[in-house]
Amino acid sequence: MTFGIDDLPIRDELRGKSPYGAPQLDVPVRLNTNENPYPLPEPLVERIAERVREAARELNRYPDRDAVELRTELARYLTRTAGHEVALDNVWAANGSNEVIQQLLQTFAGPGRTAIGFEPSYSMHGLISRGTGTGWISGPRGEDFTIDVAAAGAVIAEHRPDVVFITSPNNPTGTAVEADTVLALYEAAQSARAGTAGAIVVVDEAYVEFSHRPSLLPLIEGRPNLVVSRTMSKAFGAAGLRLGYLAAHPAVVDAVQLVRLPYHLSAVTQATALAALEHTDTLLGYVEQLKTERDRLVGELRAIGYEVTESDANFVQFGRFDGEGAAHEVWQQILDRGVLVRDNGVPGWLRVTAGTPAENDAFLEAVRALMKERSEKEQSA
Repeated sequence: MTFGIDDLPIRDELRGKSPYGAPQLDVPVRLNTNENPYPLPEPLVERIAERVREAARELNRYPDRDAVELRTELARYLTRTAGHEVALDNVWAANGSNEVIQQLLQTFAGPGRTAIGFEPSYSMHGLISRGTGTGWISGPRGEDFTIDVAAAGAVIAEHRPDVVFITSPNNPTGTAVEADTVLALYEAAQSARAGTAGAIVVVDEAYVEFSHRPSLLPLIEGRPNLVVSRTMSKAFGAAGLRLGYLAAHPAVVDAVQLVRLPYHLSAVTQATALAALEHTDTLLGYVEQLKTERDRLVGELRAIGYEVTESDANFVQFGRFDGEGAAHEVWQQILDRGVLVRDNGVPGWLRVTAGTPAENDAFLEAVRALMKERSEKEQSA
């Protein structure tokens, strides 16, 4: 008799669910996981080695539990780049922005409480919500993938969620959220829970360094229930580091420490992140190159004849592919040409990460060929 996951006493809300993940295939061009395609510069690699070597001498001791030096440097980075003064006690760091999200949900949500996001959006918000026993509510987006304030406010008023997620730029669509929209939803969330301590509103800015718009970080001023989360995976080209962080009122930072695991950030992680922060200007130079390539992808795809969603991230959503399963069929045809993009379940759309110029050329060559084949079939029909 075969014994499987359904034979285990797992929680009911986890039954039938699939873990988060993207295909990891050995193909010439991989543009499916929004990684930064540029390897870390050699001077930074050498500096990481130096800092890790220093940390290694004390690996017999636990790391700095509160990551004071790292949080101080993250605060300086945010102050310099986001146009808002941020101090040590405004910042918290964890193993990737996913752990930041998990800690926020463990602190402010959980069994008997709910969280809402406006989908399609980052699927981990819902997955981590379920993993923490939090009820998940899927809020609406418009046909253009923006958030309609009136519709979103109505859903918030109806469900009175404890946590609200707003992703800007949004993954997988690339669309940014205006400050006025965030302010309106923040007020709606607090009004919906009048008579309580209010709702926590999390602005997920994982891709903000690639945006045409300024960070929404200054909005935390005077709004103790507003949190901005970030990551070093994208702009810093450090997906393998697993370092995420948040900026918020000091009370929020104090609160998440109630659920963080002891010594959750290793000494090696802290040392590596500190080295990366020393090379911010160089790394942000790569971001500018990727923004140029992102905009080139948008223009080229539209010139070929594809529909493209406006993007403020390091990826582009393109389509539309009509018919059930049509998007996945195109995904496979692109893969057959040696290029891996992302089919993440938005009907009629695919997503491609901005890569190096050569990688983007390979992708564009593949989709041009597909469009040419489709045109020839239509003409011969």
